Amino acid sequence: MEPCTQSPNKGACMRSILTLAFRRCVLLSLIFTAPAFAAPPHRAGEIVVEHNTTRNEAGAVVHYEIGTLYVRENRKNADSRIIGVGFARIKAPHPTGAPPIFWLPGGPGLSVLGAFTDTDNAAKGRLRSWLAFGTTADLVIIEQRGYTRGGEMLEAMGEASPLDQPASLRAEALAMRELAKRAVAENPDKDLSGYNIAEFAADVDDLRGALGYDQISLFGGSFGSQWSLAVMHFYPRTIARAVLSGVEPLNNGYDLPSHVFAALQRIAYDADRDAALAPYLPTGGMMQAVQALRHRLAARPVRAVIHDESGRSRTIVLGLGDLQLALLSHTQEAEQWPAFILSLYHGHYESWAQEVAEAREAGKVKLIGPLADSSLGVTAAREHQLRSDPALDFLGNWNFEANIASAPDWPTPDMGDDVRMPVESSIPVVFVHGDWDTSTPVENTLGLLPYYPNGHAILVHRGGHDGTFYQLREDPIAKQAVYDFLKTGKMTGLPVAISLPAPRFAIPSFAPPAGGGKGRAPH
Repeated sequence: MEPCTQSPNKGACMRSILTLAFRRCVLLSLIFTAPAFAAPPHRAGEIVVEHNTTRNEAGAVVHYEIGTLYVRENRKNADSRIIGVGFARIKAPHPTGAPPIFWLPGGPGLSVLGAFTDTDNAAKGRLRSWLAFGTTADLVIIEQRGYTRGGEMLEAMGEASPLDQPASLRAEALAMRELAKRAVAENPDKDLSGYNIAEFAADVDDLRGALGYDQISLFGGSFGSQWSLAVMHFYPRTIARAVLSGVEPLNNGYDLPSHVFAALQRIAYDADRDAALAPYLPTGGMMQAVQALRHRLAARPVRAVIHDESGRSRTIVLGLGDLQLALLSHTQEAEQWPAFILSLYHGHYESWAQEVAEAREAGKVKLIGPLADSSLGVTAAREHQLRSDPALDFLGNWNFEANIASAPDWPTPDMGDDVRMPVESSIPVVFVHGDWDTSTPVENTLGLLPYYPNGHAILVHRGGHDGTFYQLREDPIAKQAVYDFLKTGKMTGLPVAISLPAPRFAIPSFAPPAGGGKGRAPH
């Protein structure tokens, strides 16, 4: 367990109230009076901090602080309980004159402070990235209320889905409604209405004030970008500038299917020109394979047999809904997506069935995701676009239906269109967005940019759903220009667009079919 990430009532964060000057009679009295030993209750806005060290890549010692910010679970209720939000700070070794950078993680439900102690590659990479900010400004990392090592991890158990039926959108929506009701019933001591985007934003502003900063810069990707946009909406005077990637506007929590489908088409364009994939491709390329799969599974489900470690076999029924879910989820690694689609096109369902079986098992659900998403929601006009989108045949309503259907069952309040709709802002913002991003399509940035007259967009061809500096990994000059922007506010040297090299696509695990992929696909 990391320092000072325990529950607020744990002894490691208490201060003794006794001194050696107490007379013996007072000491004896305290021994028999249990409340005198209890730590005083934490106050809203209070922080508790421990100091630690780590080492950078050169082996030099780097000092950092890790701690907990205490806030009200619901600021609109003066009697709401106090909860903890974890944070860390890495001070710049030398003053730079730049406003501190607040790094906001994605999710919702991404806990990141383990990067200081965990040894896996992801943690090491995240820590290296954080330490690189040292020449720019102080860096502050804040976790999310309700899923933080500095407080609580709010979870509920989601129920298993049957294996002998294809995925059902109606069943998914009903399951989300039941999850909401169960979450409320299982947490009677908590005010779950406090886990909304306004409270997330207020946590950032409270931490800014507690650390003594007048203005800050924001750095966030995916939900971290949406969170940043909320901070800019509610506390614009405290924000000097921002760098956002994988941008998710406040009204775009549910992606338009056609925007996601356009990203798939861009990936398919390069896959169609990959020599190693050519023997597997139908005449019309990747998108013909997608269309053929859609027609096949819309006509009737398929059945695939899988085996567990004990050799027991199970039959998994896969339908159109499962394909739609796969199209939404399997493009996170664009290098793997063509091989996955072509395997299904040629009738190899076993690996997919194994994944679906695992996904249908009962598992823990991070509550802050649906609490925040259903509260923020979308405008009526956006919902109309979602429900009438031309790509619904391929991707379905999976991206939004369950959240919209269950919104009345979650206790978080509706944020209203005044929060959701973008307004013109003078805050300087650098947007970095990849056009292969299927989680937050590049159209999000293109639609938001006109509202930021001091904004600048860097479009990354073949960039996926990644952070700013990973998107710019092939362009060290652009990376340095972003650091310079965070330090000085100047946009000198920022490119408008960059291109990443075409990836080396994975190929299917079976030999190409006789005659290549040009013939009739199996049914």
